[in-house]
Amino acid sequence: MIEPGSPFPSFSLPDQDGKAVSLDDLKGQKVVVYFYPKDDTTGCTAEACEFRDVLPDIPGAKVVGVSPDSIKSHRKFADKYNLNFTLLADTDHALCEAVGVWAEKSMYGRKYMGVERTTFILTESGVVAKVFNKVKPQGHAAEVLAALS
Repeated sequence: MIEPGSPFPSFSLPDQDGKAVSLDDLKGQKVVVYFYPKDDTTGCTAEACEFRDVLPDIPGAKVVGVSPDSIKSHRKFADKYNLNFTLLADTDHALCEAVGVWAEKSMYGRKYMGVERTTFILTESGVVAKVFNKVKPQGHAAEVLAALS
């Protein structure tokens, strides 16, 4: 897992409209990059909707969600919940692996690889300022807002 003070890895991933977004595109403002397991699931929907609702209160920061879901899945998720921020499709989980959130998980005794829900706050120059590990979806956007204030 990358730590505060480390540069965030360079990347270029498609958003929900298929447009490539890179780290360089995000520089110049604070960025909240949150990694989540799957579009349109209970926890991920709660987290996304909370970010949608607090986004107007986040001063000068951009929110970006990242999951291994497809562009098409992201578009459907964004439309269904009127999400007002960028979702990036990390279908080969290269960025997830680069930041250390692609991890072994367990459900009902079955082990599998997936995204460990994690959020990074980046400085205007793309350096990690804060890391939230093992995030609980409900109330997380308010936590991030408090950290940015």
